[in-house]
Amino acid sequence: MLLEAAAKEVRSHGHQALTIPTDVRDPKQVETLVQKALEHFGTIDVLINNAGLYISGPVEEFSLDDWHQAIDLNLWGYIHTIHALLPHFLERKRGTIVNVSSIGGQVPIAYLVPYSTSKFAVTGLTRSLHGELAPKGIHVGGIYPNIIKSDFMERAIFRGKNADDFQARRDQVDQVLKVPVVEKPEDVADAIWDAVKHQHSEVLVGSANLSKASYNMFPGFMQWVFRKTFQLKDKQA
Repeated sequence: MLLEAAAKEVRSHGHQALTIPTDVRDPKQVETLVQKALEHFGTIDVLINNAGLYISGPVEEFSLDDWHQAIDLNLWGYIHTIHALLPHFLERKRGTIVNVSSIGGQVPIAYLVPYSTSKFAVTGLTRSLHGELAPKGIHVGGIYPNIIKSDFMERAIFRGKNADDFQARRDQVDQVLKVPVVEKPEDVADAIWDAVKHQHSEVLVGSANLSKASYNMFPGFMQWVFRKTFQLKDKQA
């Protein structure tokens, strides 16, 4: 299990680790997580929100359940953990919250509409919290990676006009993940540490810097690029 493997590595460096599998979509499970962590460690200094679900396809092909899955995990999961832990941070007048978002939360991407919607919401959540909580001693920062070479495909949702379109979307992401320059989880971890250590409000990871700069300079052109990139078998677009 990945969680136990991570805990084992932490302990190998002489540090404590407590693993509590939690569905962050369930506020009661999140409250239990925070309570057990505080009982074990006494205090919590940093909250890192990193749960996420990738979802791709023509917007008309998504069911309401697809929308809920994306927003319940990508947005409400973050709200639940922040809501549960914020009283502890406010009482101590210190703490750090890091929300791992996506370049899809800074740049609108066609054919990733539920995903991009949830990530833009995380960006708004992060920036608003940063403005309000900074005077209270609580730092809030956001991390914005591009696609990461990880196991996210195991849970990703793909929808298509037909079976060929569905498969083409999976194959497209599989091919991108094989590109050597695609960022790795370690790159995101470094960005998180950078945000915590230097109290950065936003950290773009690797190629996300180019995506953001290109969109800022040529928004119309980049919208066209994203649309053509993810259109695939949706020939009506």
